[in-house]
Amino acid sequence: MEKSDLNPSKEKKKKISRFGIATKGVVYILIGGLSAWAAFGSGGKKTGSDGALKFLVEQPFGQIMLWLVTLGLAGYVFWRMYQTFSDTEDEGLDAKGIARRIGYFSSGVFYMFLIYSAVELLVGSGGGSSGGGRQSMIQKLLEQEYGRWLVAAVALAFFGKAVYQIFRAYSDKFRDKLKEAGMDEKTQNLMIYSGRVGYTARGLVIGLIAYLTVRAAITYDASKAGGTKDAFEFIQNEFGTLALGIIALGLLAYGVFMIINASQRKI
Repeated sequence: MEKSDLNPSKEKKKKISRFGIATKGVVYILIGGLSAWAAFGSGGKKTGSDGALKFLVEQPFGQIMLWLVTLGLAGYVFWRMYQTFSDTEDEGLDAKGIARRIGYFSSGVFYMFLIYSAVELLVGSGGGSSGGGRQSMIQKLLEQEYGRWLVAAVALAFFGKAVYQIFRAYSDKFRDKLKEAGMDEKTQNLMIYSGRVGYTARGLVIGLIAYLTVRAAITYDASKAGGTKDAFEFIQNEFGTLALGIIALGLLAYGVFMIINASQRKI
């Protein structure tokens, strides 16, 4: 064992990061589970990240659970920022490496906003949905000079992320990282299956968010934009309840993948 492995500070950072990754998985299990329940059952609701937090706080011991999730999301933000500035993934400083590190940073910023939403719920002032917040941002962009092009740039960023999610689902690099972690074959197979299904579903949802954002740019109407919940509404209206349920189960699978990833991946 290397001396660095015995470093208490390093071990603490690893535990915080693992807790954060697992918490992200819990959020996706709530999003996928609630939306699949709405599609296939008589309960649940189509929802995004903020809606999942609202559901959680309404349950018995909900505030305690939401505090734990908030702390976990803070751990995830810490991990993303650590990846960005310490280059733990050895991305380097070439164009590709910088792009990947910007991706880590933007992911961290998104979850900072989610933490803000969670704290609002905990202090009793939460109200907006993630889709509503995105629509407000799009509206502010549309009011600027060249606003339509700014919104189109946001849509392009979403589209790029969607393509990357699909690529990640079926790339060899995805499998190689699992082998590097030293998992047994059964765990590897579960991660490959849940990861592929999850990344595919996530890519499709983000792609729809990109489409909704483009629609807002074309029509100069921020209400045409939206988040995960709005993407689910679009799927159900255009492709039916079965398609919604399948995509929702895919996001649930992504949550399972993240939880396994939290305990197994090399950090």
